[in-house]
Amino acid sequence: MVDVLAKTRTASRPHTKPGEREAMRRLLIILGVPIDDLTMEEALARIDLFVRQGRATGRSHQIATVNADFVVKALQDPELRRLLQEADMATADGMPLVWGARLLGAPLPERVAGADMAPALAQRAAEKGYALYLLGAAPGVAARAAAALQARHPALRIVGVQSPPYSSVLEMDAAILDDIRAARPDILLVAFGNPKQEKWIGMHGRNLGVPVLIGVGGALDFIAGETRRAPLWMQNVGLEWLHRLLQNPRRLWRRYVIDLAVFSAFFVRQWWLMRRGRQIPLLLPKTEAVIVEETAVLSVHGRLDFANCADFVAQAQQALRATPFLLVNLATATFLDSSAIGALVGLANAARNAEGKLWLVNVPQPIHQALALLRLDQFFEILNDVEAGLATRKRQAQQPNAELRRYGAWTIVQMPRRLDASTAPQVQAACLETLAANPRLVLDFSETVFLASAGLAVIAALQRQAAASQGELRLANCARDVRRVLEMVRFDRVIGIYADLNTATAAPITTAIT
Repeated sequence: MVDVLAKTRTASRPHTKPGEREAMRRLLIILGVPIDDLTMEEALARIDLFVRQGRATGRSHQIATVNADFVVKALQDPELRRLLQEADMATADGMPLVWGARLLGAPLPERVAGADMAPALAQRAAEKGYALYLLGAAPGVAARAAAALQARHPALRIVGVQSPPYSSVLEMDAAILDDIRAARPDILLVAFGNPKQEKWIGMHGRNLGVPVLIGVGGALDFIAGETRRAPLWMQNVGLEWLHRLLQNPRRLWRRYVIDLAVFSAFFVRQWWLMRRGRQIPLLLPKTEAVIVEETAVLSVHGRLDFANCADFVAQAQQALRATPFLLVNLATATFLDSSAIGALVGLANAARNAEGKLWLVNVPQPIHQALALLRLDQFFEILNDVEAGLATRKRQAQQPNAELRRYGAWTIVQMPRRLDASTAPQVQAACLETLAANPRLVLDFSETVFLASAGLAVIAALQRQAAASQGELRLANCARDVRRVLEMVRFDRVIGIYADLNTATAAPITTAIT
């Protein structure tokens, strides 16, 4: 089980020690994206831990180096947003995030940029015997970066280098995956740029057997000498973006203008909402925890923020050791700041990694509004009360088989809450079996809140199979975020998407587009 929890800042910052579990994680939410409160040295120490855990268990850990552009894209891209929210580590790559954290009252210690982390990791790998694999960048760049790193660190083991030709995440050559599996690296540096690298890692990471996968953007270009970094003084005062803009104004000016406008506008809304954190709480903060029907119920009273959530975190850690199923009762909570919400995100990820779940119940309207503003109302499963949470836990523990229904000439298949790399293989197998019996299939997304690239690949495969069988595939009951993901890859142009099952099954039958 992986404990991913927040911890109150103290005068002397604790460092991750060898053998420690991940219970020391501290998170701050900025525009819906969790950012780890880490120094570079702490980040490297955590990667050491991830490598050890990955070697021992086969589990992969996704790391993102987040800048303002990531955050802005995540506001409009539900898949990217969820991948960043569920990443095992997300560092503050850009100074706007560091400045924003200060304004929110929970300052980050320093910028932890991917361009700095990649060479630091190479040195670490040479010292500790980790195997590195470099994937991405323009043709030849990864090979030159590998040669540069090898020259700096003769003991470094680079077990693979690839710069595949440009293609979408769904169309990349599967032979890349076989080569990575055969090479068995400890750390995979993926330089496809955001959001492609994050989506590729999310789609394939769990099946590669690589302990650590990091999206490094343009870091390989810097290492190979293709692009010059800003002078150190510009990096230190937060002007590296200006250096990049001056180097390539035609390509970057529009992106920087949009990022500045959107990031600033949304951040001001978050800051304005979180200003209540400076008020004196009406109730003394207190947390209670009990175990009910193999589910931990944690009740929060009063205001919970970065200065006083230590008791909550400690009790949550103890509860996770007893059960990975958590109900957080916010009936008498009055305020959650960005750090407290970060703690809840961390707990939800810890529960999921332990094959459990976290639910929020009795969420007051002001807190619900804050979660919605931060795009976290879909990340959390929010229920009316404790009784509803316990009933949901009992129902989900039964793990019913996928429901198949018939509507006239159509077979209806209920999609899971998450259609991602963890559920895609089972969904594809079940639907292909259904198509063999009836080539007219409707996927019901009424319960789905997260659709990832792995799920898109399944939909594409089912659409092709339905067309080959002279049938048709249709989608129904897609929530806003699910439909947005479909529209971003233009699936709405080749697959029928309907508001409900009645509309989907009543529309005239056509031949699917191949």
